[in-house]
Amino acid sequence: MAAPVAEGRTSQQLFVSETDAFVPASQLPGTAIQHTYLKLYEKTKRRGGRPGRNILLNGIATHQGRVRSATRAEFRRSIPILRRASTAATGTGGAASAQLEAIAQCESGGDPTAIGGGGLYRGKYQFSYGTWQSAGGSGDPAAAPEAEQDRRAAALLARDGAGQWPVCGS
Repeated sequence: MAAPVAEGRTSQQLFVSETDAFVPASQLPGTAIQHTYLKLYEKTKRRGGRPGRNILLNGIATHQGRVRSATRAEFRRSIPILRRASTAATGTGGAASAQLEAIAQCESGGDPTAIGGGGLYRGKYQFSYGTWQSAGGSGDPAAAPEAEQDRRAAALLARDGAGQWPVCGS
């Protein structure tokens, strides 16, 4: 529905539901902060962590039962928490060892969902199904959480050495 405004122009009348709360534009985060938040949120989930409510996509629930957009300050408080959660989710206090990280970068660019070799090699460390199963994995390595891929690769490296990755392990 259009409503008349000054100078004879019309503008769209906005309807706000009773469950939405208003946050001034000056308090909203910029796209860089939003991008950083979302990237860390997804990384924490991929690594098997529990990042909680996604405040970028779902907003903040107020004590009156309303929902509002998260403010810049709330994102800035959340980002360091997500950084810690994304590294703690691996169970090693950080990502995999420096050697495994180098192998993962070489094999898949560090992408835990990567599929290569015409579908024969899968996941962050490009496991074959046979190698994945020999390391105790089940199902599709590329569908496994990143933390599990890190654990299985570490066990494989400890058991058999870097020979499992003939190009990237040397």
